Amino acid sequence: MGLKPKIVEKVLSNLLKRPFTEQYPFEKPVIPDGFRGVMKLDVDKCIGCGLCSRDCPSGAIEMKKYEHANRSVPVFHLYRCTFCYQCADSCPVKAISMTPVYELSTPDPFKLILEPKPEEVKPRPRGVRK
Repeated sequence: MGLKPKIVEKVLSNLLKRPFTEQYPFEKPVIPDGFRGVMKLDVDKCIGCGLCSRDCPSGAIEMKKYEHANRSVPVFHLYRCTFCYQCADSCPVKAISMTPVYELSTPDPFKLILEPKPEEVKPRPRGVRK
């Protein structure tokens, strides 16, 4: 049985084409709009209501109390996160937003905890609800 001419033609044409796959990590992919990468918290917008923590299906968010500022803000445990962004949908003040950051590989799970530094958490102005 000989090879059919169409098959030979197809094989030869594929041999001469560039590879379809990207050469990651040497060539970084183009990140589309709306990509669900690592979340970003705007601490100044956050009112500490805890809806993000309550609605997170994977339990990846805990509320941490900052005594010096007399308020709570969310801490994200990315090693548990499924990047569903229910937290951003639940936030009444839109303090949680998406970023294009996707490279999270690390042997240290503590590097996958997003926690605001104490100096970033300031007391809420008077008259603003907790």
